[in-house]
Amino acid sequence: MSEQSTVSVERSTPKIATITFANPAANVIVPETVKRLHEIVVELSNDNQVQVVIFTSSTSGFYFNHFDLRQAGKFPFTPGSGSVPAWVDLVIRLSKAPFVSIAKIRGRTRGGGNELALACDLRYASREHALFGQPEVGTGILPGGGGSERLPRLIGRDRALEAILTSQDYNAELAERYGWVTRTLPDAELDRFVDQLAARLASFNKAVMTAAKAQINRASLPPDTDFATAYGEYTSSLTQPGFQESFARLGKHFAAKGLDVELRLGEYLGIVDEPR
Repeated sequence: MSEQSTVSVERSTPKIATITFANPAANVIVPETVKRLHEIVVELSNDNQVQVVIFTSSTSGFYFNHFDLRQAGKFPFTPGSGSVPAWVDLVIRLSKAPFVSIAKIRGRTRGGGNELALACDLRYASREHALFGQPEVGTGILPGGGGSERLPRLIGRDRALEAILTSQDYNAELAERYGWVTRTLPDAELDRFVDQLAARLASFNKAVMTAAKAQINRASLPPDTDFATAYGEYTSSLTQPGFQESFARLGKHFAAKGLDVELRLGEYLGIVDEPR
């Protein structure tokens, strides 16, 4: 992980942990991010005291963002003979973990970052400052981290097709209306709401909450094998001409406009002309 990129864990109580991600300026997910997140989720899953885990960001303007595609070939696998992509194992573990996971979302969350949020049990977003998207198709590749598997179950087939095929950004109001997030709140109220909810959940019996979560999982989760299949399709799409052409065009926009491309990625993906 670069010197500026960190994934830290803090325990406000023995039962509540907060995972904070920072990789300024745009919080893209790099290979070491995945490795560290996987380690943390495994560790917290084995801690009998932990009942609530909050995922948040300390980088202004961005939640967990998309994968750094320049390093796609370096993304880790789990160790051992049954090795699988660590990202696939991470999002499956997160959905089934014996704690309640909460995504506290401020800023842009796209691609892999959005797929991490979708793997969380609950998603609460800043009404003024949250933005969502699956930009892969506009980049010439396929989603591979769970977006195609989870979004249709949350927002319906047609809305999932719209979101994934158009690669547009969705503001918090529309995401809430679609069912993409659990709810949105005024930014000034988000922290207090999540803290109070976490404290309430932490006061309940862990075994009962875990069993109730397992019941809902039976009715709602995609098959585990679908995630591995999608990740394989994603990695294969990275070798196709469509990605090379789209990535080169996007690179020209980055060279001309810098961080503004990340701030308004959905708009830039729809621009086919040469940047000015």
